[in-house]
Amino acid sequence: MYAETRISHNWLIKKAVNDKVRERLPDLYGNVLDFGCGLRPFETDILRHATDYVGIDWSDTLHGMRADIISNLNAPLPFANEAADHIVSFEVMEHLAEPRIMLAEAFRILRHGGQLTLSVPFQWWLHEAPWDYYRYTRYGLHYMLEHAGFSDVSVAPTTGFWSMWILKLNYQTTRLIRGSSPARALIRAGLIPFWWVNQHLALLADRYWPEERETAGYFVTAVKP
Repeated sequence: MYAETRISHNWLIKKAVNDKVRERLPDLYGNVLDFGCGLRPFETDILRHATDYVGIDWSDTLHGMRADIISNLNAPLPFANEAADHIVSFEVMEHLAEPRIMLAEAFRILRHGGQLTLSVPFQWWLHEAPWDYYRYTRYGLHYMLEHAGFSDVSVAPTTGFWSMWILKLNYQTTRLIRGSSPARALIRAGLIPFWWVNQHLALLADRYWPEERETAGYFVTAVKP
């Protein structure tokens, strides 16, 4: 799972995605491909349920990378038809210039009855420039997956309004961390209690004042008929 360091300005989004993945893990089985695997944060958890895990990523990633296969997700992938039981892709599709190619390839590679699980941002800051191309609504996701051939498409928000808003605020406050190394350390130390408190309060606010039309992102599942 993503590391949820509670002194971070953004642990809340990592918790939100982790919680969705944790609910989904029992449905993972057989041969699982991870599109855009990065440092493989979900590998150990997936292998508690699946029999095999293969990570795929491209060479231009701005994060660390431990892929088994180096390949561009914007292009055809080196897998046979119906080679996988499950494909996962977490916080990756916004970085693809041609996301429909990735979805078409996922459909081709999955066996009949195989499943796709992915997460994407909606209300989120620009990141990993210049490879940050899209933000997705629930309706756009339904359309794209059904157009690719998937059925039983489910799209769920990862957060409510308050978590989304607080995360945006916290990212903005990171711009205050500047100056010399001692100055940056001092400013960060002063911000950590603010981040810790506001993210916990956001969780409570989302529970008691829900609003699903404003969310940091979406968690998607679908089936190849």
